[in-house]
Amino acid sequence: MIDLVLPKGSLEAVTLKLFEEADLPVRRNSDREYNASIPDPRIGKVKILRPQEIAQAVQHGHFDLGITGHDWVVETESEIHEVMDLGFNRASSSVARIVLAVPGDAPIECPEDIAPGSRISTEYPNLTRRYFERLGIPVAVSLSYGATEAKIPELADAIVDLTETGSSLRRAGFKIVGTILETSTRLIANCDSWKDPGKRQDIEEITTLLAGVLAARGKVLIKMNAPEERLQDIISVLPAMKAPTVSHLFGTSYYAIETVAVKSTINLLIPELKKRGAEDILELPISKIVI
Repeated sequence: MIDLVLPKGSLEAVTLKLFEEADLPVRRNSDREYNASIPDPRIGKVKILRPQEIAQAVQHGHFDLGITGHDWVVETESEIHEVMDLGFNRASSSVARIVLAVPGDAPIECPEDIAPGSRISTEYPNLTRRYFERLGIPVAVSLSYGATEAKIPELADAIVDLTETGSSLRRAGFKIVGTILETSTRLIANCDSWKDPGKRQDIEEITTLLAGVLAARGKVLIKMNAPEERLQDIISVLPAMKAPTVSHLFGTSYYAIETVAVKSTINLLIPELKKRGAEDILELPISKIVI
């Protein structure tokens, strides 16, 4: 049995949705509750904490398994085993970046243009200090407790912040002049727990369920019937994970075909299949794909 810690805040909703879809529903008395449970025999204690705290909590063995951003693993220099890149961030499935940004009218085009002694405001003081040490530029780094862009110009000359598209920074009048780190949400394990055969089996089984949900997102199952003389023509346009499944319909010259397709292509695929002779076409949702 393993103890699990999940992120509160910006990653909370997407994480809880992932566990719900993996048939590992997180139960708690209210949205403000930090203690939770999951009705699964492999999972014991469940806690919901800020992502900033999770990597250290997992490293020190308070939990066997956790979910947090790669940025916080690096920021806190935590020694954990990374089990899986979950591939999402706060609002999208894209990779987020920790960036160096300055006011749009500043005469700075790259990190090396930052003047010695500049004030840098950030929620990532350790990452920022190490970054400027590598550049050989002495700066004054201050910890921001949110709304980092508001620190300009009174409290800082530049900021280091998390962004997914950069649009919010641009709207606030900033320009990005450097990327410090690319990050996404990760499933992480305590190193000793990963080495323990029993706990590792539980972790790997939970990982299989989560990975199955992620693999199924954006995909659907397509099923259809086809006369024998149109079979090859239909199969020639079908996507497949390996190859379409084809079986002969009893007592007829028809075949049943099924395959997995990307949902965003269905509006073009179904009319094409119909044109090539497919009949009785069904589009079905997929909850998990376990490879």
